[in-house]
Amino acid sequence: MTILKKIKENLFLVAVALAYIILFFIKPSLGIESVKNSGYYIKEMLMIMPVIFILTALLDMWIPKEKIMRYLGKDAGAKGIFLSFVVGSISAGPIYAAFPMCVMLHKKGASIRNIVIILSSWAVIKVPMLLNEAKFLGPKFMVIRWVLTVIAIIIFSWISAKLIKDKDLPGEVLAQPGLHINRDACMGCTLCVKNYPALFEMQGKKAVIKTYEPESLDIEMLQDTIKACPVHAIEYSDE
Repeated sequence: MTILKKIKENLFLVAVALAYIILFFIKPSLGIESVKNSGYYIKEMLMIMPVIFILTALLDMWIPKEKIMRYLGKDAGAKGIFLSFVVGSISAGPIYAAFPMCVMLHKKGASIRNIVIILSSWAVIKVPMLLNEAKFLGPKFMVIRWVLTVIAIIIFSWISAKLIKDKDLPGEVLAQPGLHINRDACMGCTLCVKNYPALFEMQGKKAVIKTYEPESLDIEMLQDTIKACPVHAIEYSDE
């Protein structure tokens, strides 16, 4: 039963491993080449992602939630759309580097639509890419392709915002109004449980919030616990 449970928890990895095994049997040379390519990208990720996580944590600390909601939230309007295009276009690194940052932005109030715009811009209209495109394919091609791509991104971001709701995204587990834990960000360090055992406990190597009465909260202890969290996974608002 334990093995079956592990397989269910890691279905994607199991499917990838089976694909490699089948590929080795069908065409060994292609299987070897696939493993080499995978190794290259894994090495690249191991070099890039720690830096991205550090930068994301710093941005999380430096940029207040109110700013994110004002400039990238649902009520930001055209200003939010424009800023999302700018953020995605001037960013550096492969597209997977954008995911941790977008998780942080969404946690702080960025809208689904603006998250889609950032990811799409990061992938297909970054400034260095446009410069190379103009050099090799010509300025006219670059401008026309850029305009059509921006129009497509705006349309698809609007559709995405209609089909995907905030509650559909993983990460935030609500307890009582005003207090929640981002379980995807939680690294299982247990500091919250040690600092405030009456409120937090561990489940499946992740922290969760116990059932509590709002008036029973020790606000000072809670604020100390929030500050102690190394990945800023705990949020509380008394509004």
